[in-house]
Order: sequence, then structure tokens, then C-alpha cells
Amino acid sequence: MNKQEKHPKDTLEEELLHTRKNVWDTLKDLEEVNRFNKEYISFLNGSKTEREVIKQVIQLVESKGFKNIFSSEGVQDRLYYPLHGKSIAVFRRGEKPLTEALNILVAHVDSPRLDLKQYPVYEDQDLVLFKTHYYGGIRKYHWVSIPLAFHGIFAMKDGSIKEVIIGENESDPVFTIADLLPHLSAQVQNTKKATEFIPGEKLNILVGSLPVSHDVKQDQRFKLNILKVFKETYGISEEDFLSADIELVPAGNAREVGLDRSMVGAYGHDDRVCAYTALRAILDVKNPKTSALVFLMDKEEIGSEGASGSNTWFPEMVVGELLALEGNDSYRAIRRTLSGARCLSADVNAAVHPDWKEVHDLKNAAFLNGGLVLTKFTGARGKAGSSEANAEFVAQLRKIFDEHNITWQMGELGKVDEGGGGTIAKFMAYYGMQVIDAGVPVLGMHSTFEVVSKGDVYETYRAFQAMLTSE
Repeated sequence: MNKQEKHPKDTLEEELLHTRKNVWDTLKDLEEVNRFNKEYISFLNGSKTEREVIKQVIQLVESKGFKNIFSSEGVQDRLYYPLHGKSIAVFRRGEKPLTEALNILVAHVDSPRLDLKQYPVYEDQDLVLFKTHYYGGIRKYHWVSIPLAFHGIFAMKDGSIKEVIIGENESDPVFTIADLLPHLSAQVQNTKKATEFIPGEKLNILVGSLPVSHDVKQDQRFKLNILKVFKETYGISEEDFLSADIELVPAGNAREVGLDRSMVGAYGHDDRVCAYTALRAILDVKNPKTSALVFLMDKEEIGSEGASGSNTWFPEMVVGELLALEGNDSYRAIRRTLSGARCLSADVNAAVHPDWKEVHDLKNAAFLNGGLVLTKFTGARGKAGSSEANAEFVAQLRKIFDEHNITWQMGELGKVDEGGGGTIAKFMAYYGMQVIDAGVPVLGMHSTFEVVSKGDVYETYRAFQAMLTSE
């Protein structure tokens, strides 16, 4: 056999076997990969809350010529539709009528965190603390003994908004939840399950320890000093906490991870990594033939309920306004547009952890550096609470991604009986559109320091662009 000829075995393997790819074997322009991730890191550092994400998004889209749909006149090619300061839709008009074709990306901008209760400030043992209520699926032990930052807004009775961020600058103080020392934890912690040894009501944040005066008979003198600082620094009184959205999040910036700097570690990759890549995809697309719409939504981590969540009329509201600009805002046209759309529910999936392989079906799991993850169905155990993509839609995406040389993989969220989770996909599927989950594989999902591959982030951006430019 000629040395240049392939062995029949090799030919047969290439023809019949599907081989997963590693993103670092396919990406050639590492300088561009690093540049894109540097911009993503900058975005993350300014987006610790859903409000901060939307604020940055509006700045970015307006810098690219997008107009607020409520202040624009006539048919526009670039529009955005803000919702309650916590969600947004971004639109690029294509050549085809909306009722004929629409490509949609939908991601969420909220992340697991600690929220302050409405009466959060209290004094105990001459210390001042904040009471919290955790938001989303946290592992409570992740949140103790780490530096925390205070992010949020106070809505004042006169209609003004005061934004307060404490703990992100080097000169700022930070906050923390003091853990119990191991010397005294034998009975109250060590014998309990991980879900029980730190009760939610004990996730109380250390705020201060100075009294407002040295008069030991003065009631709540330590709490009063903290309230005095708030008043003098921010013009905030205790009553103002009643109309505030305050979140405690891990303090500090996103960081490159590994000696080779191939990964990014940060709070909030779930799901801001997909929000950013989806946003950049619609901003960077050149002259789309099919109209493109990106939804960045709030409240996914608690089931997408609430006025700024996906389980609302928001998609109908947005499409209705867009059709109205074309003079066709009938409900029939709205239904036709949404049911005929194609959608990627841009959300992360769990990458296989080398130390915890047993929770995955390794033949059907997602891997770090495997590129974009398509997740045909989510839900728990018997696919409960899931939407499941049709085979025909998966085939369309295979064709699109392969034509653009995208490195991608298929993955489930753990073994059948291990659990699982839902996403926004089922709320988009409600309209009858074709939808599938697609996003970045993550290590340490829902932790205070999640890890993603720079290559996967960039390849997800490329995949989203490919989808938005497809017909």
C-alpha cells in the first residue's frame, strides 16, 4: 500500500464515527480569542447585577446606533425595548418580512446571590449585621468567609433613584459572613447534611462594630452608627430599605485562570457569558437577511416568574411593537411571527468535573474546551419541566455550524436520576417556535467563582453569529 493512501480502517472510522473536537485544535487566531475574552471580562466586572447588565447593554447598543423603540419614529433597522430596567430586547431588521422569518437568541442576566430583606439592619452582641434571603440555587457554604460587595438601588419617595455600590474599589470596605470555627462545629454543623449545616437564616452579613456614642445606655447604638453612615454618605434612612433592590455578591473582578491563561474565573458566568456572546453576535452581524432578535431576561434563576421574567407577555409585546411599525400589528401576525421563529435558548451547561465524573453520563456530557453545547432537552429525571427540540431543528443547526466550522458538542445535564434543571426554552416553546438550549460549558456552576474556557466563549459567539445570519 502506498504510504500516502489511507488504510481502509481509517477511512471507515472517518465515515462512520462521530469524534468530538477540542476547541484549541480548531481555533487558529488566539489573539482574537484573547481580545474577545478581555472585552467579556470588562463587561463582567461592570455587571454584577441584572440592573447593571441592562445598563451596560443600553450603553453598548446606543453606541452602535440602536434606538429606543418608544422614542423612534417609522421603520428602523436597529431598535431596543427595555423592560423595568432588568430585561431588554435588541432587534436587527433583516430583508425578509418578520412574519416570514425571525431568528431569536434568549439569555438571562440574573445570577444566584444574596438579597437583603426589607428590614435588614439589626444589632446583636454589639455587632451590626444584615439579614438576607438567598436568590436562586446557591450552595450556602460557598457564601461564608469570602469578601462580599453591596450592589443595588434605593427608590426614593420623591421618584429619584440612588445607586449604591460598596466593596468593588480597592479603597472600599467589604462585607462577609463569618463562619463557625471547626473547634465548635462538631454538633451543630459536622453531623448535618450540606444543605442543612448552614441554615438560610444564618446567612447574616457582618456590617459594623462601632457605636454611635459611648453612652452604654443608648438603645441600639451600634445599629445607629451604621444608619448614620448610610445617611451621611448616601442620604439613606432605614425606611428607604423598604423600597430598595439590594444584592450582596462576591467582591472582586473576573480573573484569568491557569498558568496558560486559557480560562476565565468569575461570579456570574451563568448566564452572563451567554448574554454577552448573544449581544455581541447581534451587534456584529453584517446585513442580516433574516431579522434577528435577542432577549436578555431577568428572573430565570427563580423560574422566570415576575414582571421582568420570560414567563410573561414580553415576547408578544416586543414583536407586536415591531409589527406595528410595519403597519401590521394584528394578533394573527404576532402569533405567526413567533410560531415561525427559530430560537436558541442561550444558557450554560455543566462541564464534566474530573473529580466528580460519576454524576455524568460521560458519553452524553458536555466538556470544557468542547465548544458550544447544544442541549436537546433539559428538565429533571423523566424530562419533567423541559422543552425538547425537534430532530429537524437539530439537523438545521448541525448544517449551519458545520458550514461555519464551529466546534460544538451535544450534552445532557447529568445522569438521568441525578437531577437536572430548566431554562427559558420552555417559555419560548410556548409560542410554537423551534427552540433548543445552546451555550457555554461551565465548571463550578452556581458557585461564587465559576470557570469557563476562553475558547468555548469565543466559539459560542461565533455559533450565535452563524445562527443569526442563517436563512
